[in-house]
Amino acid sequence: MNYADLFRVTLPETALEVAALLVLVVDLGFLRKAALTVRAAVAALLGVAGCGVALWFVLTAGGASLSFGNDLLLTVGGTAAVAQAGILVLTALTLLLLIDAAFTRHVGEFVGVVLMAATGGLVISAAQDLLVIFVGLELLSLGLYILTAFAKKSAKSAESALKYYLFGGMSAAFLLFGFSYLYGLSGSTNLHKIVIASYALSTVGAWPLWALALVMVAAGLGFKVAAVPFHLWAPDTYEGAPAPAAAFIASVSKVASFALLITVGSIALNPFDFSRTAHGVLRVQLSFGVITSEVLTPRPLGFLAPWATVLAVMAAASMLVGNLAALAQISVRRLLAYSAIAHAGYILLGLAYFSYGSRSANAILYYTLTYGLTTIGAFGAIGVVERATGSDRMGAFLGLHKRNPVLAAVVLVLFLSLAGIPPLVGFWAKFNLFAAVLSVHAGPVSLALVALAVGMSAVSLYYYLQVLKRAYVMPAVNDEPIRVRPVTMLVLLLVAAGVVLLGCFPAVLQGWIASFYPIIDYVRMPPG
Repeated sequence: MNYADLFRVTLPETALEVAALLVLVVDLGFLRKAALTVRAAVAALLGVAGCGVALWFVLTAGGASLSFGNDLLLTVGGTAAVAQAGILVLTALTLLLLIDAAFTRHVGEFVGVVLMAATGGLVISAAQDLLVIFVGLELLSLGLYILTAFAKKSAKSAESALKYYLFGGMSAAFLLFGFSYLYGLSGSTNLHKIVIASYALSTVGAWPLWALALVMVAAGLGFKVAAVPFHLWAPDTYEGAPAPAAAFIASVSKVASFALLITVGSIALNPFDFSRTAHGVLRVQLSFGVITSEVLTPRPLGFLAPWATVLAVMAAASMLVGNLAALAQISVRRLLAYSAIAHAGYILLGLAYFSYGSRSANAILYYTLTYGLTTIGAFGAIGVVERATGSDRMGAFLGLHKRNPVLAAVVLVLFLSLAGIPPLVGFWAKFNLFAAVLSVHAGPVSLALVALAVGMSAVSLYYYLQVLKRAYVMPAVNDEPIRVRPVTMLVLLLVAAGVVLLGCFPAVLQGWIASFYPIIDYVRMPPG
């Protein structure tokens, strides 16, 4: 590895960092005395331009990757390219929502933190090494903590940021604990070599430690995606954070974290040709010696046994807790938080029954990207209602179709998509994911979990309809029109149109994802 290779592979991240620096220089150096709306518009547009340049680098990058010796550090293309493109588009939409917001005067700093957090998401999506993963996660997480606390005049914002930070520190400790065991057992921080080492662990007495390490890693990553029982931060954070920050947390961090989980699943099921090693013997260098085991033909990887079990349990718990808890919410922000927990459960179900190849990964990527798009629109609409009424409770949506018919139509489209109603994109996301699960394994357990997911989707329709009932059926307490500023309305209409069009033509996004995946670089053990 040399610095030229590092710069080439990290061009998208570099573009975001340069854009963040440029935003700070322009905002603090040239526009300090300008009107807030002007400063917000300039900062947001510079940030969007940075995302556009980074997106161009992502889409035009070749298939080369970054390695140190035989250890792969960052990959280019495949899951990484799809997730990075999604992160950049969602970040740009978040920045556009900032233009009409008025929760802070420090708009340049807000945009800079958003871009740096997005940089962490890009690193996570391409990471193939434990150390790189942790650096990316911390860069993303620190940015999210700051964004949550950015509404300095709001006590809820400060409280939610503190809770988020404390829970995040605990999850980082779990993750590092699991990483340390993986390194101690395999002698490497590279994901590919760790997975290879898992073949040999069945011959020694280290398997309980291996299972414990995977549980710790699942706990750390479960926090990032707000999966039960690591979800307690989500309702307070979604409720207290400024609307653009909440939209960013609910979308970009989910896409990056699930991209990492797809990477782990893809590597764990990599078709290593062990039958061609010298004398049919696989030698794995562990930290406590050389373990030799007979591997005459490829066999199911032991790495996934505890991993898939933990993910399946977390998926079932998330679907149940998320949907049932959402029924009792009167705050639409908290409702979306518990809904996000439930959606994380659906995606974790796909990861628990992950298969090497494009179908499972495509379904998970399709779900995360479309969910992120819909969630940004939902938080944008909630932010508009909140600014007009001073509340995010369901009562604030009373008579919305009379106070602003266009905004009510946007809320209708987005919430029905989250519920999975055809022909909106949310329906195809769930259909593809559940079909991928059953195509991998159609046993009684997987059938029961898919049935649970379908049943919980029906439950989710009830609480989404509670919001729509107040918007369309129940009379308004206040008939004063709700005015939406032009840029925010444009973003909301673009998101709603995307949800409808991608639902009517699902093959467009599916085909685009399939054109990137799979492009996977992996390391084969040398003969002998």
